[in-house]
Amino acid sequence: MNENRNFLDAHNARAVWHPMVDPKVMEANPPIIVARGEGVRVFDTTGKPYLDLVAALWNVNVGHGRPELKRAIVEQLDRIAYYSTFNGYSNPPSIELSVLLTEMLAQEKMAKVLFSSGGSDAVETAIKLARQYWKLEGQPERVKIISLKYGYHGVHLGGASANGNPAFRRAYEPLAPGFLQVESPFLYRNPWTQDPDELATICAGDLDREIQFQGADTVAAFIAEPVQGAGGVIVPPATYWPKVREICDRHGVLLISDEVVTGFGRTGSLFGARGWGVAPDIMALAKGINSGYIPLGATIVNERVAGAWRKDHPLAAIMHGYTYSGHPLACAAALACQQIVRDEDLTGNAERVGAYFLERLHWLKDRHAAIGDVRGKGLMLTIECVRDRKSKQPFAPADSYGARLCANGLARGLVVRWQNGKVILSPPLVFSRENVDEAIAGLDAAFAATPL
Repeated sequence: MNENRNFLDAHNARAVWHPMVDPKVMEANPPIIVARGEGVRVFDTTGKPYLDLVAALWNVNVGHGRPELKRAIVEQLDRIAYYSTFNGYSNPPSIELSVLLTEMLAQEKMAKVLFSSGGSDAVETAIKLARQYWKLEGQPERVKIISLKYGYHGVHLGGASANGNPAFRRAYEPLAPGFLQVESPFLYRNPWTQDPDELATICAGDLDREIQFQGADTVAAFIAEPVQGAGGVIVPPATYWPKVREICDRHGVLLISDEVVTGFGRTGSLFGARGWGVAPDIMALAKGINSGYIPLGATIVNERVAGAWRKDHPLAAIMHGYTYSGHPLACAAALACQQIVRDEDLTGNAERVGAYFLERLHWLKDRHAAIGDVRGKGLMLTIECVRDRKSKQPFAPADSYGARLCANGLARGLVVRWQNGKVILSPPLVFSRENVDEAIAGLDAAFAATPL
């Protein structure tokens, strides 16, 4: 073991380029090597435990090392590890999961599923299907996609073009044409109001005006996260999504809910849009679908959208898909994962424990001047840090504060994520109040040890 550790330490970040970071940073500060996980904790190669406050990357909802998922994967592995779903073939787990997903989303009238390998795939699929839908409906000029500022929709060309944060765009521009962004209902940082309902009206109105300006007959879809994740856990006012649904209906625009993070219970509702009382036309799913045990994504469309493919049309073939669409191991893991979500009421746990976590974060805010705002929904929370609380002055991208804070968190056994001035908190949905108290104690000590 020590010999292997020495090899890993010697080669850490030498041959791998890690996502979302300058390679030179990783070479100078090699990452923590996560060797194993159990429940809400992960362990490095020395055996040191860390409380996983990010569920790896928003996604290990049922916790690490669940025997139910391991058993489901091994049992399927004993049957067949993989076979393509192209060219007239299928497999039992993908069929069973497609039925389960349509049953889980029956109240949204979801009808058809196209599987993929992750969230970026699921979003890309949603965008392509939206454009194809309008061609099948005889409105081929409906190609434009509108999204929100601060939105995050993955790393493929379409999703990256819909992203509303320059940090995810600039290195790869010019991106795809036909993508536009409108104002996000960001209560903490907006120039208009601190009244939630007024902000919802203003931002929904911005979408309405943009659709009219572009010409509704050129707009295919509006895509948004029910709660914006990587943009800073921006929780919209309760009236925002219902207003968006009404605007999309009035202009005939499809509503795509990017549920990659919010799906399967994280916000305290089984699906994020459902928490706002809204049924989308298309939903992009991943992460919590099987808690990351095997890569999997899915795009699901409602009956109205699916109906377009029942017509005879020369462009009706779905010329899209991935080698690993409907991967048997991934789908078997998803079936086991969703059984746990139901049996252990992880959606309800996220709501209850998330409310307690947010309450404790307000206590933390009162103790540290660097905290400008705390917010969240369910177990999707953030601590927004500021250089000056009164002016809400954000930290500059090159400021060392975030790196120092995360290092102090790691020293106290906490895995936290710093994203553009925010500490992102998205622990497994099996988190308990006792885990919250442990996290708050560690965060309190980390903030105290990190001067402005």
